Amino acid sequence: MKNKFVVAALVAGLCIAVSVPSQAAGKENPKALAKALPEATVSLDQGLKASEAEGKPISAKYELEHGALQLSVYTMKGDKFSEVIVDHKAGSVKKVEVITDAGDLKHAKDQSRAMAKAKSSLEDGVQSAVTANSGYRAVSAMAKMKSGHPVAEVTLMNGAKVKKVIEKLD
Repeated sequence: MKNKFVVAALVAGLCIAVSVPSQAAGKENPKALAKALPEATVSLDQGLKASEAEGKPISAKYELEHGALQLSVYTMKGDKFSEVIVDHKAGSVKKVEVITDAGDLKHAKDQSRAMAKAKSSLEDGVQSAVTANSGYRAVSAMAKMKSGHPVAEVTLMNGAKVKKVIEKLD
């Protein structure tokens, strides 16, 4: 009897888990992002520009947060890191939160080290990637070090087609 209850509880839990889409799955699903992206009238580089009042942009991405499209920009100001949410329709800053999550903080520190060595802005890297890839739209940009040089890893989309490019920042 006890075993039947345990099995029933496990089956019920699995059914609930499968029926509720995970947040991470939404972020990694290019088709879902491609479907939501047309509602954004603000380009990624415009979002980077809008976030500059909160610090130097070190990464940015369009993502699905709880099923809604969001433009998130990580910035650094001194030794502080923030996540800036930019209104993807108006281009204004909606919210600023200090980054405290250990994983997010590690990524921000890695990105800031790359931007500290960069001679060009992340915005410049995004513009170069978009200019070189006609028909594509930038959906994320991340500063990183590659072979000892700062680069912007830019993810571009054209419909559901995804392309990653590297733009030098030095």
